[in-house]
Amino acid sequence: MNIKKTVKALLIINGLQFIAAILLWLVIGTHVLGRVNPAVYLTIGILLLSSLLTLLGLYAASRFQDDSYRESMKNLENLNLKLRAQRHDYLNHLQVIYGLLQLGEYEDAREYMEPVFRDISRVTKAMKTSQPAVNALLQAKMESAEKNGIDMVVEVGTPLKEIPLEPWELCKILANLIDNAITALGEREKDRKLTVEIRQEKEMYIFRICNNGPAIPADRQPLIFHQGFSTKREEGHGTGLTIVSEIVKDIRGTISLTSDEKETCFEVRLPR
Repeated sequence: MNIKKTVKALLIINGLQFIAAILLWLVIGTHVLGRVNPAVYLTIGILLLSSLLTLLGLYAASRFQDDSYRESMKNLENLNLKLRAQRHDYLNHLQVIYGLLQLGEYEDAREYMEPVFRDISRVTKAMKTSQPAVNALLQAKMESAEKNGIDMVVEVGTPLKEIPLEPWELCKILANLIDNAITALGEREKDRKLTVEIRQEKEMYIFRICNNGPAIPADRQPLIFHQGFSTKREEGHGTGLTIVSEIVKDIRGTISLTSDEKETCFEVRLPR
């Protein structure tokens, strides 16, 4: 069942339960006050509290999901705009290249084609899965990496058709891991490299995000997924990897970390 429909259904059920408990409380208090065992009042009170806490929890989950959907929609809109802009520019690029070739300016034509080809390749690499939200996210992260002077390579070896995870949750995993890698590479002056590999084995989907930034000390690695722990110096960090770990564990997947002076890699394995 779609998680959004599940949350809405649970909200309705618990809302009705909450209203029923209040009405029962009022009826007992109005008509049979003093003739009912106090344990009944206690039971109804616990029921009310339980329903209230459940409603608050489901409301928070629904808000969190809505935020994730809005982020995914923003990425999709940006990808759509990017594709439209590229389509509009292709004819102009072809005309320029054709003109240079007609004039025999082969070296100039080659130099002109290089950035155009990189731009086309970047979008093409991000469009290889069957998940539009994931494609849009990868495109957005590749643009972010480029702005930060990072050479980001995306290798997609599976369409992700049978992944047992809502698209917005998968985007949350990838976004946090890629953002962490981009932040880590900010501490490196040059030759910044980031690779995102998505592939599948017989019973597992594998997501591997690696960067050549600073190594994470061995004594900190066991704590990296704990709530509030962060390798960043600024305040306000320390929840992203915890969120990733919780999502992965909820569907019986695994997440692991390897880090040395050459490379830091996070690998997520999710069951098919």
